[in-house]
Amino acid sequence: MSAGSAADRTAPPVTPADLPRLRRRTSGVLIASQMLSGIGVPISIALAPVLATEISGTESLSGFASTAAVIGTALVSLPLAALMTARGRRPGLVLAYVIGAAGAALVVLAASVKSFPLLMLGMAAFGAASSANLQARFAASDLAEPDHRARAISVVVWASTLGAVLGPNLSSPASRSFAGTSIPQTAGPFVWAGAVFLLTAALIAVLLRPDPLLTARALAPAGEQTRAGRSLGAGFAAVKASPRARLALVTIAVSHTTMVSIMVMTPVDLGHHGAGLQLIGLVISGHIAGMFAFSPVMGWLADRLGRLSVIGLAAGLLSVAALLAGTAGPSHSQSAAGLFLLGLGWSAGMVSGSALLTDSVPQPARAAVQGLSDLTMNTAAGVGGAVAGLIMSQAGYGWLNAVGAALLLPMAALTLFTSRRHPVKASAPAP
Repeated sequence: MSAGSAADRTAPPVTPADLPRLRRRTSGVLIASQMLSGIGVPISIALAPVLATEISGTESLSGFASTAAVIGTALVSLPLAALMTARGRRPGLVLAYVIGAAGAALVVLAASVKSFPLLMLGMAAFGAASSANLQARFAASDLAEPDHRARAISVVVWASTLGAVLGPNLSSPASRSFAGTSIPQTAGPFVWAGAVFLLTAALIAVLLRPDPLLTARALAPAGEQTRAGRSLGAGFAAVKASPRARLALVTIAVSHTTMVSIMVMTPVDLGHHGAGLQLIGLVISGHIAGMFAFSPVMGWLADRLGRLSVIGLAAGLLSVAALLAGTAGPSHSQSAAGLFLLGLGWSAGMVSGSALLTDSVPQPARAAVQGLSDLTMNTAAGVGGAVAGLIMSQAGYGWLNAVGAALLLPMAALTLFTSRRHPVKASAPAP
């Protein structure tokens, strides 16, 4: 018997009458896990460039630590999707957080022995925790009613706000907590992050029961319960067959790439115009608030107005953000407004794109397609972040924003084309 069928047999029996309670329980566990794990990623990413500089002895390699984490997030996406497809959400999320904790331990070891290659390996493994955070939003959609799916996704995205805001502020006390020990202070946050990831893994292992993906699969119509449709190959085929799924993939990848490319170079531009670290921190905090704090609003709009309408809103917000940021010059308030709208546009694109992707493919293929989405998104953003530095050094911050805005044109055109040629069909009733 295959692993997938064995996993299906172990899924606890659930009736449609149980679904409202189960939806609330699943959402609560995912929100708690996001709040907890969301502290671990930013608390360490904030110091990764500093640690890379200390170990390598040169600032020219400082960006490689964060890049390694992004690469790790992308590389683990498909294997994680394959595991979830076969065994369910719970084993996949638990394994990803355990790998992230192991990566944190490798980073601490690299700092102790001053090994740059070991640091890169540790940061790549550390990125698995980010992949788990991303996949949690799709776990929230497994049991959601079709007309509440975007809101279910957005609430889990919103739960990341606590970690995104609190995490960087904990870096300093986390570092000081290891003063006088054999662990370098700059590696201290990674010890905390590893512990947080293990705690998150335990939370999910114990409380995320029954597994939302296996439960949704068991409640699906008989024609959607075949194992043949659950492979990664079936996921690629599902995207190829659905114009709306392709639009969703483009939306997620372009929104994320535009946001990352502009955001990573904004502190540099602010520094060129005399901004201090405190002001830069405030601008980035406003950007993070735009990314996460208003995601429930985007989910509500995507459910009420439609996914494509909110994708259009994302394109508009990101375009205005690029215009404001790219022409701000010495106006720090205009830069702050641009970065806030950049986060807001990312939220609109991420929530609406994720909901549209889930809507547009058959239930058996969803986990595989969602893994493909995260692979595409992180790969594109990794390339975008690297190219952003080149554009910044050769042409300037204004041109970087112009290129970011240009990336939105194909997304906007594809949205208009899809809305006219492939109008939305009525949602199927919830199980």
